[in-house]
Amino acid sequence: MPVSMSSAALWLARWGALVVFGAGLAGCSGTAHRVANAVTPYRIDVVQGNFISSEQVAALQPGMGRQQVREILGTPLMSSLFHADRWEYVFTLKRPGVEVQSRRLTVFFKEGVLERTEGDEMPSEADFVASLSTKVSKPKVPQLEATEAQLERFPARPATAPALDAQPPEPEAPAAHYPPLESPRR
Repeated sequence: MPVSMSSAALWLARWGALVVFGAGLAGCSGTAHRVANAVTPYRIDVVQGNFISSEQVAALQPGMGRQQVREILGTPLMSSLFHADRWEYVFTLKRPGVEVQSRRLTVFFKEGVLERTEGDEMPSEADFVASLSTKVSKPKVPQLEATEAQLERFPARPATAPALDAQPPEPEAPAAHYPPLESPRR
């Protein structure tokens, strides 16, 4: 598909502007550093796996079937063909500015029924929800009114300023003669 000259020229002009802008920022290292620090990327919370609460672990009883365990804990994150009698539940939460939370629970079966569980200490649902809300901070509300000391830094308005209710001056009369729009032909 042929490219028209106008689109190629437009593309070249955009690239040229980008190069000039980049060179300008590189030349002003202090400005570039301030711009780079002012612009911060949005970082998302990364949640992987199944959250298992202490209440769910307490509901597990030896002798339960696989389906009963799956109804309480959900689908395991890892189950291996080589270890069919073991299910792995792993939970990881990565949030910007907060330490990574990682928990693991392994459920062991023997002849299709729950034998035992091993893993980390699981928090209650209330504790987990409380740990999520610690990230949210109240923004600082700026002071919206100037104090008398701040107002004194600015000079008072001159006394010659027109009052708000004063009438505006009369406009000047339009010119009676206008120059020609085109130059005369020779």
